[in-house]
Formats: sequence, C-alpha cells, structure tokens
Amino acid sequence: MVAGATAGCASLASPTAEVGADRMTDPRPARDGGTLTIALKSDPDKLDPTLASTAVGRTVFTAMCEKLYDVDAANRIVPQLAAAPPTTSDGGRTVTIKLRRGVRFADGTRMDAEAVKTSLDRHRTLTGSVRASELKPLTSVQAVGDDTVRLRLTKPYVPLLALLADRAGMVMSPTALKRYGEGFASHPTCVGPFRYAERVVGDRIVLDKDPNYYDADAVHLRRVIYRTITDGNVRLANLQSGDIQVGDQMDPVQVGRALTEPGLQLFHSPSLGYYGLTLNIGNTKGAGAPPGRIDTPIARDVRVREAFDLSLDRDLINTIVFQGRYRPTCGPLPSGTPYATGSQCPARDLARAKRLLRAAEVTTPVRVRLQISTTPEDNRLGQVIQAMAKEAGFAVSLAPTEFATGLEHSRAGDFQAATTNWSGRLDPAGNIDVFAGTGGAQNYGGLSDPAIDRLIAEGGATAAEPARKEIYARLVERVRAAHTVLYLIQPTNYVSVTKKVAGVKVFGDGLIRVKDAGYAKGGS
Repeated sequence: MVAGATAGCASLASPTAEVGADRMTDPRPARDGGTLTIALKSDPDKLDPTLASTAVGRTVFTAMCEKLYDVDAANRIVPQLAAAPPTTSDGGRTVTIKLRRGVRFADGTRMDAEAVKTSLDRHRTLTGSVRASELKPLTSVQAVGDDTVRLRLTKPYVPLLALLADRAGMVMSPTALKRYGEGFASHPTCVGPFRYAERVVGDRIVLDKDPNYYDADAVHLRRVIYRTITDGNVRLANLQSGDIQVGDQMDPVQVGRALTEPGLQLFHSPSLGYYGLTLNIGNTKGAGAPPGRIDTPIARDVRVREAFDLSLDRDLINTIVFQGRYRPTCGPLPSGTPYATGSQCPARDLARAKRLLRAAEVTTPVRVRLQISTTPEDNRLGQVIQAMAKEAGFAVSLAPTEFATGLEHSRAGDFQAATTNWSGRLDPAGNIDVFAGTGGAQNYGGLSDPAIDRLIAEGGATAAEPARKEIYARLVERVRAAHTVLYLIQPTNYVSVTKKVAGVKVFGDGLIRVKDAGYAKGGS
C-alpha cells in the first residue's frame, strides 16, 4: 500500500481468556547498561536482508537493520528511516520517499538516497534474492539529491509500503556491501540501535550498542545476545535460572507454566501468520524455478491432497498440540483483519476422504514423508497428523530435521510434505503471493496456476478496500482448492520476559523490539 501512512489493518482480536487482553509493551523506565540475552526458537539463516527468510532472523534484524518503514503497536505502518509517508504520482506508478537526515550506518558512513538505491537494486537483482519476487513491479530506483528516492513501477502496487516495512525496506551500507561482497552475511552492516559483533552458528549472535545510531542516547542496553534454544522447556528453565532474560516464541505448554512464575511477565499478541503444511507438487529445481513433474500420489492428484486435508481435525490439533491457546484456521489471512474471509473450515470427514482416495485409484495406505523441525511442538504436531491421517488411509512417516537444514530442503524441493510456520505480514499479499504465485521465492510446493497469478496481480493493483477484499476472497478459495498449503492454525505470539527487564515491545508481527529495553530502574 503506497497511498497513505497505514496498512489499513485493525487491531487483532485478543487470544485466550486465560491470558487476558493483549499485552505488547512494558512502559516502565529502564536504566542504562547491561546485557540482555534472548533465547530464539531456532537458528536464524543468513544475516543478509536480501537473502534471509526466517522469522527468528527478522527478530535479530529488528535490533540492527532498520527499514524505510516500521509497524507500530496498532498494526499501522509508520516512517522509520523514511521521514514521512510516501507520495504517489503517475497513477500510482511513481512513488517518492523522503529520507531521515543525519543517519549513519554502523560503519560510520552516511545513509543517503544513493545508499537506499543501492540496497533496493540489490534486493531486486542479486542472484538468489528472496526479495526479488516481492519487488517484481519495481523497475528502477532514482536518487534525487541526498534525501529523496523515486521508485518507478510497472503498475500501481498496493503491497509496496508493507514490503518496505520489512526486509525489502532494510538499507545496507554500500561500503560494507562492496568490501565484503558475498560475505556480507558474516559482516552485516545497517542502521540500528545495535551493531553486529559476533556469530557462532547454532549457538549465539552478539550485538553491541551502536554509537553511530541517530537515536543512540535513547538506547539503554550495552549488548544484546541472541541464543538458539530450540526446546521450550529449556528456554523456560533458563528464564527461571536467570541465564536468559527473554524467551521468544514460547510454546503454549510453557505459557501455562510461565503464568504461575512470579518473576516472569508475558507479552502476547495475535499473530498475523499461520501454522500449516506444505505439500510438494512441482518443486523439482528449487523455489522460484519453473515447476516440474513429481510422480507421487499426493503430487499427481488434487483429490489425494484434499483427502489428506479432510483427515485433519483442526480443533483437536489446537487442543492437543497447542493447549487450546491458538485459533484453528483454513486460510492464510488472519481473523481480525479487514481482509479475513470469515469462511468456515471444512470439518474432518473421513468418509469423504476415503471416497476421494478410491476415486483417485491410489493404493492405500498412501505413503507421505512429513518433514518436521526438531522442536517438541513440531514433534507433537507431526504425531497428531500421523495418527489422524492414518484413519483416512495415509501412512505418514516423520522426518525430524534441524530447522535451517529443513529450510534448505524446502527451498530445493527435497521433501514430500513439510510443516510450515509463517510469521505473517500486514498486507494480505504478504501471506499469499510468494507462496502461491508462479515463481514465488517461497513457493516451496511448486504451485503454478494462471488463475491464481491473475488474482495476485489484481490484488496488488487494486487500492479500494471493498474491491480488494473481494479479490482476496476469490484468491484464498482458489489457493485452498489446490491443497498445496494446508492452513491449520492461527497462532498467538507469546514472549516471556523476566520482570527485571523493562521496555520490551512485542507487536502483531511477533518481533521482539529492544531499542527501548533495559533493566528496570529500582529492580523488579
């Protein structure tokens, strides 16, 4: 959306009654100094905004790589490195952005319009860029003086502002890009309250306060350390012991326990994303490449995929796996937002599932290898899916895979089915386009449907909310009918924080913001 300052998304509905109203900020004042240790659920992928695609990576970027725009507590898009909302001309095909002045990168060099142009051009054209398909309508970027950039589009593109409030809007130091080249991910250099200091893959990422940051006087912490702790029980134990101060993406099982801990506080907001399954029907050469043919029952015949979908009981999955703290769903657009379709999910129907398998003339049980991550939560989800699908005529084998390795398998198409956890975006295009559009950078299932592509293009070019909502309703139904992504659950963002820490913020995007964080004045 480029027509105004907001994404047009209302606040989301609150989560479970046990937790109560959403709590996203801590207003207590913080003192200067100290190190904050945050436990992440998985290890981030490359610390390169152009190439990265993990939610935990976005959390780290939030502290060291600011964007042209950001999201606030009310799910509105607001200027960050930009000085104001963008203006449009030429029927929406030209977008002009004024930049904040007096900004320096972590290496001390100046951020100006040429630097923004360099980053956007890299996002658009670098081989392997995950941002390229997101920015496909962007044809050129022009630096107009020191503090203005002008973007030329092939057509009006409503999702653009939301994209510039994410990794596509992160600005990297041209000096560092030139110096480190393909090794930039090992030396990420952006604008942020903290700057990169060290990474031990699989263990920790260390950031130090950046004295070059334009608002450095407002930053309290001396250092932030992100540790990878995949087991939620271990994250909670480390919170209780004081070895960490913040636990990200807390499992609902641990949420119940954390609520009884007097020394902990819980931040929570309904997620913009979803949990689900991706079924590989055509990814033979890697995500983004032209789809090929996969000779498995689940890839060949949509009836087999629909049968698999009908074998699953979303309400029971929510109860068993997620302690009833999440919300069952069957679509990519979260409830409580203007574009949510509101349609009812089909109930579990074993009889119809078996009829579909007979009509498809497949030999039962249909064997499906399901890639899951190594977290206890994913293991529970995999076991429940395995048991449910068995009753319909499927034999699901589980393949526990370390998160980063699993992501590489998914990108390469080296899987039959895989669990999917998407953190979500404000604009509906962010939850659909790159997953369902032909050539999408995260279309791991290899879906290619001209009708879906046409609806994606219409949704991106339509600004009026009623008309756009109708387009996305049709788009969601078309995507669901392909049964390539099986949407299961709309989660809630849960973050546990010791009461010794103040100033942490967790908004609808689920990211932990630590610019204002620090140890509380006068203790807890």
